[in-house]
Amino acid sequence: MRFYDALQLDPAVLKPQIRTAETSSEKRKLQIALVLRSTLIVAFAILFISSLSKVFGTENTPMCVAMFCILLGLRFVDFGYCIKDSLVNLAVVFLILLVAPVVASFANPVLAIIIHFAAFLTLLLMTSDKPELGNGGLCGFSYVYLTGNPVTGESFLKRCLLTLFLFLLYSIIFYVKHHAKHTNVRFQDIIKNFDLSNEKSRWQLRMAIGVSLVLTLGNFFHIQRFMWAGFACASLLSTYPYAVNVKERLFHRMIGVITGSLLFLVVYKITPESYHTLLGPLGGFCLGFASDYRVKTALNCFGALALAAGLYGIEGAVLLRILNNFMGVLFGYAFILLYRHCVDKHFEDDNENFGETSAEF
Repeated sequence: MRFYDALQLDPAVLKPQIRTAETSSEKRKLQIALVLRSTLIVAFAILFISSLSKVFGTENTPMCVAMFCILLGLRFVDFGYCIKDSLVNLAVVFLILLVAPVVASFANPVLAIIIHFAAFLTLLLMTSDKPELGNGGLCGFSYVYLTGNPVTGESFLKRCLLTLFLFLLYSIIFYVKHHAKHTNVRFQDIIKNFDLSNEKSRWQLRMAIGVSLVLTLGNFFHIQRFMWAGFACASLLSTYPYAVNVKERLFHRMIGVITGSLLFLVVYKITPESYHTLLGPLGGFCLGFASDYRVKTALNCFGALALAAGLYGIEGAVLLRILNNFMGVLFGYAFILLYRHCVDKHFEDDNENFGETSAEF
């Protein structure tokens, strides 16, 4: 394996290869790749986000963060259909991320649910033909994060320019990486395959409804940093296939959040104030070595709490982080149980009845 190819691998792939490397030189090469990969991602993230924020305003940093995460996935994962339709839909995806969170923030609860649902389901239909590749979780993060950080006036105009600039840049990247794939598949073929009798379509509908509800409720009750509850809920709803143990994921998320929040509290207290700005990047760097969901969740707390500590104080931020995640996973789990009873069970029973009827012929 080339060193460059090793740099492209996820820690979940690299770490087992390090353990099973046949020679010490091969193991050392992979270890260096793991460290360098994490270093480069953090360095590029800082350069990417800080540079764009300086040009388009710090109030648009959340859009820069969301777009950086999209870039990491966009290089490797296509949409599952031809490049012409993919580029058109990429424009629609960017437009949704730009407009829907802002419009929904001013809408009444009923209209907000409709906006969130239409926007989120459209994102999933356009980008998540293969949910196992993770686009659903990526869309969930980006949309929820931007819903928690709307802008208006001049800041929104700057966000429009930022989105246009990144769309043009990402279109080039997307074309170079994926133009030769799925040349005979049109987006309309993907839409025609949407059918609640199949698991993927029910997963898309479940995620769209659940995220819409949790975002609207968070805004309606004026919950501080309600996007954290949205992240927690979306983390459960994005699990695919349905066979994944959602209850286990719930416990793993709360273990990660509590551990990560308390660890951040300790590190924050013993670290000189002048170094507090480095705690977010430190968490990002360590994240580059993580493959376990609990560890990833814990390390994600560093970036989130590093920002929130200045607004709520360190104790308030930690408490808010834990409570919001607790509310988010409880809501997500309850919604999944309700959805299984009202939707999944109905279509599974229909499929069983159809099978029994077919067997008679």
